[in-house]
Amino acid sequence: MSSIGRLGVAATAAGVISAALVLPAVGGTGASVVTATEMLDLRPEELAEPPLPQKTTVYDAEGTRIAQFYAEDRVVVPLDRIAEEMRAAIVAIEDDRFYEHGAIDLEGTARALLGNLASGDLGQGGSTITQQYVKQMLLNSAETEQEKNAAVEATYARKLRELRQAMAVEDKYSKDQILERYLNIAYFGAGANGVEAAARRFFGVSAAKLDLAQAATLAGAVQDPNRTSPDRGRAARALLLERRDVVLDRMAELVARHATLAG
Repeated sequence: MSSIGRLGVAATAAGVISAALVLPAVGGTGASVVTATEMLDLRPEELAEPPLPQKTTVYDAEGTRIAQFYAEDRVVVPLDRIAEEMRAAIVAIEDDRFYEHGAIDLEGTARALLGNLASGDLGQGGSTITQQYVKQMLLNSAETEQEKNAAVEATYARKLRELRQAMAVEDKYSKDQILERYLNIAYFGAGANGVEAAARRFFGVSAAKLDLAQAATLAGAVQDPNRTSPDRGRAARALLLERRDVVLDRMAELVARHATLAG
């Protein structure tokens, strides 16, 4: 996107978010007004991206693996080693307009903000894949509990900083590069960080070999990986299957919509 285009997006986004932030937030016995005059700043802010923790494998002199150790079970893989079904599934359920919008999905962000203000909390996400990548990177690089809490705190200040950093990420990388980074940092449950570790932990295959049902299962897990982690018992596995079906339904819906538009 050109500099002029980005300025236009930023200006429009600022208007949308400003309008949402000054609406009365409902809660308690009265209404309080959230102002954005001093807080709103949508200039890109550089995101620190330290290398992701990965497995370390130890081999003997003959090349036989003798041990593995890791703080996080992760193997970073390039996008061309992730099945197209997996890429399509995660985009469909997490951010189906990912390849169409910039760092900010104006429609989704405005809808989420208005919903949050109406309910009096920050329960709705509205986050793009880029914003989710930013949050995961902040969590991954946090060294203290205070930093971890700051990365996920339910405040507009945190959300706006996330938007600024997402803008910088979108300036720095292509959409495919962002998707690759997101799929390698996302947590899928069962101790699996990143899609390669998740594919092997859940299904015993590489990310490149995931079929449609497997991909939809993993895509469904990222929303709440602790609740759907299959090692947590029958209820968690049943919820994971429900999420898989939600993803498959969403993918079918998007295919039908595109076919209608193309026709």
